[in-house]
Amino acid sequence: MFENTVRELLNKGLADREDLFLIDFSITGDNAIKVIIDGDLGVKVEDCMHISRAIEHNLDRELVDFSLEVASAGAAAPLKLPRQYKKNIGRKLEIKTGNNSIEGNLVKVNEESIDVEWKTREPKPIGKGKVTVQKTASIAYKDIVEAKVMIKF
Repeated sequence: MFENTVRELLNKGLADREDLFLIDFSITGDNAIKVIIDGDLGVKVEDCMHISRAIEHNLDRELVDFSLEVASAGAAAPLKLPRQYKKNIGRKLEIKTGNNSIEGNLVKVNEESIDVEWKTREPKPIGKGKVTVQKTASIAYKDIVEAKVMIKF
């Protein structure tokens, strides 16, 4: 019952802000609520405060003792939802699929897959040496084991 109430309050808070979306939600046995959100334009502290207040201000601590943590997905967190891929078009990703790993630029996103481009060195078709070639791949979401944005410093 408590989880349903919290989920309803969370959904109301997210409905107020269509640019924010839920990545993860959990409640442990000791009523520790953890909410991870992301946003089409990123997540600011004020966004976390908005969701936190939507939940906390509508629960009575006299009835149920709880703790609440609302956080952003974080820059190093793996991408989970197609909506996260869409906001990262143009960025370099590290994508693991089964036995393969690809580092490439995310160039296109649709409902079923992503398109990635990268450059690699391959042996020349004739003669010695290597040549740089442009590669592209379309990868279905179901085939992605893990995808992370590669952060440049």
